[in-house]
Amino acid sequence: MNHRIARWAIYFFCLLLDVSVAASLYRGYLSGWILLPVAVGLTLLTLYDRLQRKHALLRNYPLLGRLRYLLEQIRPEMRQYFFESDTDGRPFNRRQRAVVYQRAKDVKQTVAFGALENMYEPGYEWASHTAFPVKVKPESLRVTIGNEQCEKPYDASLLNISAMSYGALSKTAVLSLNGGAQMGGFAHNTGEGGISPYHLQHGGALIWQIGTGYFGCRDEAGNFSAGEFAAAAAAPAVKMIELKLSQGAKPGKGGVLPAAKNTPEIAAIRKVKPGVSVLSPAAHTAFHNEYEMLAFLQQLRKLSGGKPVGFKLCVGRADELEKICTAMVNTGIYPDFITVDGAEGGTGAAPLEFTDAVGMPLYDALALVVNLLKKYNLKKHIRIMASGKIITGFDMMKVLALGADACYSARGMMLALGCIQALQCDSGSCPVGVATQNPSLYQGVNVADKRVRVANFHRNTIYALAELMGACGFATAGDIDPAAMFRRVTRTDIRSYADIYAPGRSSATGAALYPGPSIHN
Repeated sequence: MNHRIARWAIYFFCLLLDVSVAASLYRGYLSGWILLPVAVGLTLLTLYDRLQRKHALLRNYPLLGRLRYLLEQIRPEMRQYFFESDTDGRPFNRRQRAVVYQRAKDVKQTVAFGALENMYEPGYEWASHTAFPVKVKPESLRVTIGNEQCEKPYDASLLNISAMSYGALSKTAVLSLNGGAQMGGFAHNTGEGGISPYHLQHGGALIWQIGTGYFGCRDEAGNFSAGEFAAAAAAPAVKMIELKLSQGAKPGKGGVLPAAKNTPEIAAIRKVKPGVSVLSPAAHTAFHNEYEMLAFLQQLRKLSGGKPVGFKLCVGRADELEKICTAMVNTGIYPDFITVDGAEGGTGAAPLEFTDAVGMPLYDALALVVNLLKKYNLKKHIRIMASGKIITGFDMMKVLALGADACYSARGMMLALGCIQALQCDSGSCPVGVATQNPSLYQGVNVADKRVRVANFHRNTIYALAELMGACGFATAGDIDPAAMFRRVTRTDIRSYADIYAPGRSSATGAALYPGPSIHN
């Protein structure tokens, strides 16, 4: 429903109700006195919803938005008959969304009555704990990114905001995310849309992503501009540079900015024509093979004044990744980090075929990358960032066990902002003002409140990871052992991550993918 029509319909309803009650009172009808508190209450509630600044959904859909919160309060056994169950929703179920909301609001973070998962169904995963837990300080869960070729290493949190561009997200969403990053001491990836004023306003640490469109560092023809890049990369807030080769939700395809989101302001930031859909090319024009790519990374490192540089990819062909490793050995050029984006990653706009059927899932891809880097003795130079449906401490622990050094979360951070998984990201009609350029919708996002929620979600998730690591006896992130992580492959077949993701295997079926040492060697 169009939010303006819905809003005016509620206003008209309240006015009609108030007039009817006033007429009844004037004529001395008893019904007027009965309906008076109802009419006054609904009118005041509508005005309150429109004027309050805590909940974007209520601000954009006064009174109507409360139906959503009412349905959330229906008893679980009723929801299972009439609505989505706690574990059936996709891409994130109600239980997963609830823990993000609770952590963002800094409220109750416990569940009652036991596990909802069927622990005997294939796919169930768990960690083995120890009889002798250790104490892990949440503030210690950081990692330095920057090898010997980097002049300005960055001390990163183990959880950071994944790539989401201004354009895909609203300005108030970007302000909230960056404000949360500044408050919590973690990094905010700009996405490929360039650095906007809203990325800089709060001073949160930025990872500037450079995509195939070279937005923010391109010339009039759309090619990479060294001068534009150097000027923007010099900003103190820019801590790292990430070259995007591909992303999980649409690997092998460039980004999409729908025309409805391409405002004059966004077009000016990206240096494109406003009001039209912007389709980034699938491939880079600044390089065409692995050797040229490494040379380009080295150029970015020098132009940025020695800041950490790396590349992001959704893994496709294992042999191409091995060629990149060979090129690193032959040239002696080592990126400071590699971001591995799983095919299960999210996006604001992508064709269904690319989202559902192209690219390697995160765990297989992560094991492949780590094992190849170890095979070529490159892991000591390169940090690994992992991205793909990571929202809980257990999600983080699983990818750390497979060799990641830090994590990204995109949709988790969106949920912390108030996203309700309406799946309207590509329509320009996001009901809570997060993924839209409609002022009447994004003004419902109260930056002062939402940035605190983003910081809360990060802090509480890191705390959950620290507690989980301690329970399993891991004093540091590097201690997390894939042999302590388990998956039920079939009802009677249980494998550890060390077995499932051993060299030469991509899954429990043992499909050959690559040679090399094990992730736990």
